[in-house]
Amino acid sequence: MTDGPFLGSRQAAELLGVQAATLYAYVSRGMLTSEPALPGSRKKRYRRQDVLALKQARDIRHNPVKAVQGSLHWGAPVLDSAITCVDNGRLYYRGHDVLQLARERSFEQVVSLIWSGELKAGIPPAKAPRLPWPQLTPLLAGLKPLQRLQCVLPLAAAADPARHDRHPAAVARMGSRILRLAVRAVTGSPLGRQSVAVALQKGLGASGSRRLLDAALILCADHELNVSAFTVRCAASAGSTPYDAVLAGLAALRGPRHGGHTARVEALFDEAARCASAESVVQGRLARGELLPGFGHPLYPEGDPRGRLLLELLRAHTPEHPELRRALELCSAAHTAHGSLPAIDVGLVALRRVLGMADGAAICLFGIGRLVGWLGHIQEQLPQAMIRPRARYQGPPPQASQGASPAG
Repeated sequence: MTDGPFLGSRQAAELLGVQAATLYAYVSRGMLTSEPALPGSRKKRYRRQDVLALKQARDIRHNPVKAVQGSLHWGAPVLDSAITCVDNGRLYYRGHDVLQLARERSFEQVVSLIWSGELKAGIPPAKAPRLPWPQLTPLLAGLKPLQRLQCVLPLAAAADPARHDRHPAAVARMGSRILRLAVRAVTGSPLGRQSVAVALQKGLGASGSRRLLDAALILCADHELNVSAFTVRCAASAGSTPYDAVLAGLAALRGPRHGGHTARVEALFDEAARCASAESVVQGRLARGELLPGFGHPLYPEGDPRGRLLLELLRAHTPEHPELRRALELCSAAHTAHGSLPAIDVGLVALRRVLGMADGAAICLFGIGRLVGWLGHIQEQLPQAMIRPRARYQGPPPQASQGASPAG
């Protein structure tokens, strides 16, 4: 069975566990939609997501606990969102191809797209909460960029009198304040009138093209219902302020299975720099039964388009840079030995190294970019009901309660 967005009649029937006649009955009842496999063809095809949704609905009726448990791990959709779509190996923000946005638009325009649905220039005007930066700066100096943001977010929330305003326009203004606060926390300087990419270029020691940083931020801005976005939505659904919801997202992002995965990719690059060849590094890891960090992505069987584009942009920008050559050699060796293709983590680490950015800059770019998506998810979630799934209990059986002994 292919991993594409469409299924043939036989594949759809097999996935649903029904005969062809039952499949056609689903269509006639309006439970499923079919379309010609090719123009003028009598053969039909079905959207994979529609088939999975129908299967999930049937499974919930037969075994609701098992069905929901499966949907929480790369399974069928569990929440509605109008922000991001992953379809047929491509990524879209509100219907716009993200690769095209990364090539042609500024990060600020994409911020506007995610928050308002319009490609406008500029972040909404807003003043960041006043904080005692002269006193804070020495205390934050020894921390990595995102750690600094985690420290100042609660202080900024306490200083923002509008933090409990849940009106959509107020949340958008609060998002602007949080984004400006994030830039200052990670760079040490206020954003002012400069773009986010320029501010990060200066603050993180990046040499070279602002356009590369714009592209990286855009590619990181959102990725549907990943673990940090889901965490943010859970916090927002409980009525938490956007400051607290973003703080929850940062905690999830820094985990080694999510944005913190960039540290594993950095270690892979370091190992390749010490060894005779990238091929020996890849073969050694596979021989030890280890995974190749940064390669392969469940949503992109044909390769993560975000990682691919970042490497393409780096190749056009600095084709002979030794760090880029090392990245490309690792990609070639991984594909030859394992069939794996680079995910966005490889692109971010290669970008950091090629531009000479400070240690920790890869996850910092990831976090500043993803912050925009989180704020979009907060806007969507606040008017909705609280997210409250149920757990399948696996502990000791409940004990019957003992009544009080009767008086003798």
